[in-house]
Order: sequence, then C-alpha cells, then structure tokens
Amino acid sequence: MNPKIEIAKRMSNSLKCDLSRDSLVLLSNIMVQEKYKKGERILDEGDICNSMYFVDKGMTRQFYYKYGKDLTEHIGYENSIIICLESYFLEEPTKLIIDTLEPTILWRIDKTEILKLVEVNNEIGTLYRMIFEDSLITSQRKADIIRFEPAHERYNKLMQTHPEILKRAPLIYIASLLQMTPETLSRVRAANLNS
Repeated sequence: MNPKIEIAKRMSNSLKCDLSRDSLVLLSNIMVQEKYKKGERILDEGDICNSMYFVDKGMTRQFYYKYGKDLTEHIGYENSIIICLESYFLEEPTKLIIDTLEPTILWRIDKTEILKLVEVNNEIGTLYRMIFEDSLITSQRKADIIRFEPAHERYNKLMQTHPEILKRAPLIYIASLLQMTPETLSRVRAANLNS
C-alpha cells in the first residue's frame, strides 16, 4: 500500500471510521508531510489555524500564557489529531501555541482542501465530523476531570488513557496538563509507586 494511503488509513482507524480505498486515496492526496525538530513551533499565538495535523511520529504540546505562566492545554502523540478548534472554525487568531516536545513528523490537512472533499464524499464528511466530535468529547472529559477529580485521580486517569504522555513528556508539562504543581505531581507519583 502507498505510504500516504497507509497514513490516511491510520488516521481514519484512530477515529474508528472505516474509509473505502477511494476515500483513502482522496484523503491521502491532500495530506502534506511536515517535519519538525524538538522545540520547534507549529503554530504561534496570533496565527490563524487553517489546518489540522495528524501526528505520524513524535509529540506536540498545545499551551497558552496566563499571567506570565505557560499552561499546557493538550499533549498529542502518534495517531493524534492536533487542531486549535476556535481559531479553525472562526478563522480568528489563536491564543494557543503548538510546539514539539520531540522530533515530530506531522501530516497537515488544509481546511480548504478537506472542505472540498466533504462536499463530494460522504465518507470523508463522516470522518470530518468524527474528528470534531472526538475533539469536543476529549475536551469535555478533561474539563470534568480537572473540575471534579482530586490530583491522584487525575494522574491515574492520565495513566490509564495516555501512558505515553507519562513516559515521554517532561514532568513540568505533565503537571501543567493536570493542573497541579510539580511538587504535587511528585507526591502523587511517589504514592502511586508505593501502593
């Protein structure tokens, strides 16, 4: 199978959306590979997010600044889709920044190009809808965990759902993602190891 078609298949499979070979070919034709070194910016504050990105290899971090502090919103890795939703839909400058935590290979899908496919291909229309449903559900779950769960539960849920983040991301960003101090994260991790 063509490597780009294989990437399109991985993307659709990550959302449990079966695409026909023809749809995979159409999707793969609009995917553009981008390679980044560790610490490179993918999207800067003030940019308009006019693409979504599928992570082939590596790890990315979405974050923002508040009162001079850098706060982690999301960490993505292989088979994740990275997007700044508000900027993407409203076509307004984003407050979020996306950079890489590791050398990273992404596949960029331009909004204009995928919307053309959505118009003519029902399967890609379904995939497109599922991308946003998944993103919204993920955001809601994260908000609920942060609002309602104590620190050790937040850590345990991350360990269950995204162990790769705990293995690969710097502790300072994990603490920020879980909305706890690095000291609290250290205590929670130590308690987990001892239990």
